[in-house]
Amino acid sequence: MRHRIAVVSAAALLCLIGASGMATAQPDSLYAPSALVIAVAQGDDADTATVVRASTLSCMPAARGTHPDPEAACAALNSTDGAFDRLLDSPNPDRACPMHYDPVTVTADGVWQGSRVAWRYTFSNACVMSATLNGSAVFAL
Repeated sequence: MRHRIAVVSAAALLCLIGASGMATAQPDSLYAPSALVIAVAQGDDADTATVVRASTLSCMPAARGTHPDPEAACAALNSTDGAFDRLLDSPNPDRACPMHYDPVTVTADGVWQGSRVAWRYTFSNACVMSATLNGSAVFAL
């Protein structure tokens, strides 16, 4: 009797699975998604800072979005394998900036090559941001 209940239960489960149209997950594309919201905000806390500029950037399968130069921004991110901290690696040493504190926070939120991104960095002022990012297209909003 127990064996029969198990067989009937298994058969019913198989019927339910078949009837529900359950299928294996198939990717929508051959590319891992890369879609970000890039923002520059006035303030030292990304959660409370006033957003000054923001844009969307999608890099796969093609560069697009509201970013003013999506191709250059995607190329910059591809050159660092999506490591936003590496955009800060080559500051311009010849640029002199004032020593006043007027913080600017840059953020990148979304997905880069299938992985979740929530990156934030605060500069002491806009000049320091510009010198540190050294013309990087990613935050040239």
